[in-house]
Amino acid sequence: MLKKFDIIIIGSGGGSKITRPAAALGYRVAIIDHGPLGGTCLNRGCIPSKMLIHVADVIHEIKTAKNFYIDNDPSTNVDVASLVKHVSDTVDAESQSISPMYEANDNITLYTKTARFLSNKVIQVGTDEITADKIFICAGGRPFIPEITGLKNTPYWTSTEALRAKTLPKSLIILGGGYIAVELGYYFQGLGVDVTFVIRNQMIKDEDDEIIHIFKEEFGKNHRLIFGCEASAVSYDNQLFNVVLTDKTELQAEQLLVATGIQPNSDVLDIKNTDIQCDDAGFITVNKQLETHVSNIYAFGDIIRPYQFRHSANFEGQYLFDHVVKQNDDTPIKYAPVPHAIFTNPQVAGVGLTERECKRLKRGYYCGKNWYKDSAMGMALKSENDFVKLIFDSDTHELIGAHIIGKEAATMIHMCILAMSLKATHHDLVSMIYIHPALPEVIRNAARNAKN
Repeated sequence: MLKKFDIIIIGSGGGSKITRPAAALGYRVAIIDHGPLGGTCLNRGCIPSKMLIHVADVIHEIKTAKNFYIDNDPSTNVDVASLVKHVSDTVDAESQSISPMYEANDNITLYTKTARFLSNKVIQVGTDEITADKIFICAGGRPFIPEITGLKNTPYWTSTEALRAKTLPKSLIILGGGYIAVELGYYFQGLGVDVTFVIRNQMIKDEDDEIIHIFKEEFGKNHRLIFGCEASAVSYDNQLFNVVLTDKTELQAEQLLVATGIQPNSDVLDIKNTDIQCDDAGFITVNKQLETHVSNIYAFGDIIRPYQFRHSANFEGQYLFDHVVKQNDDTPIKYAPVPHAIFTNPQVAGVGLTERECKRLKRGYYCGKNWYKDSAMGMALKSENDFVKLIFDSDTHELIGAHIIGKEAATMIHMCILAMSLKATHHDLVSMIYIHPALPEVIRNAARNAKN
């Protein structure tokens, strides 16, 4: 017998922006998730990774304390098993706290099986078949595994296994140069693992070119970086990985981490049984209301383009609740400036257009740049290669891009996010009074240095 709901939500990560709020309005809601509740961010993504990366940051501060005339012992002895247990227990407790909240709500039915579409509006979950007036797909993605000879027969890691590893390998090869690869590589290198990156083209390739250049220079001081190659074959013998690169170089390490991107979970859902359409990479295509090619079926989060961040999924989920659930109107989604950050050393953050994008779009612009070391706080930090870069529209003088590499970049960028959201101009940024000596003076100085 077909069970009818008002709303079905597939995915309990970003889907949380709709589930309980919709139930509070009296809608009968089905929430489906076959994994630990809370989605990628809570269980195997940003939250556990940042808890581990913070330890690498602490170790870095200890090891570099001598730069500030502190007589220190740079040796560290990390109880990795206890650290990872603490992180895992913390995120598991958060995840496990979600189910009781759903079960206590009479308007919410929780399904802990995989959702599979039988047709446009009929979904099979376990032995049940369910339907709803409105369906929201927020099923996220999973690590993309490239076709490499021999790889599938080895005990390689993805980010999921890496974040739960209670013993550290002595050596680690990482395939990939994106933000997941560099964040995890920074963590393992910080805890004493000998890390080698194999990077096909470019590291953190979506950043501004000047940021990429400095990041490669600084990150490369502590990590082995191999560019222009891919793994062509992988084998595992005598507890060692052997990785053959396309240039015939052979690498060996105790562990291999595959961090070559994200694959959307649309295939897991049997989307092929519907009229919902996907692009060549499997991302569900949606219109400006986040509606798929099937009326009243919406998709958001990592399973659509262009953003794969929890904060963008939250924004999209809130939009859908406000404009589809709460009141059904045709208001298109209008993204506020979508920022990002990479939690490594050096830290990277950005929002808006890069210079490369401005040129591609033929957008008139001008830039201002300032080094941390040319500020009072930068001098105190003994910063060498950290900087702020601001990009302004040459006609309106509004801030259209901001890019930071250095300490507190992920915090500093919020001033620029607010400025872009309020359409602040070059004049607005240079007219503010900044606390002296505080790090945001670097942003002011970058604005001062901008010339149209």
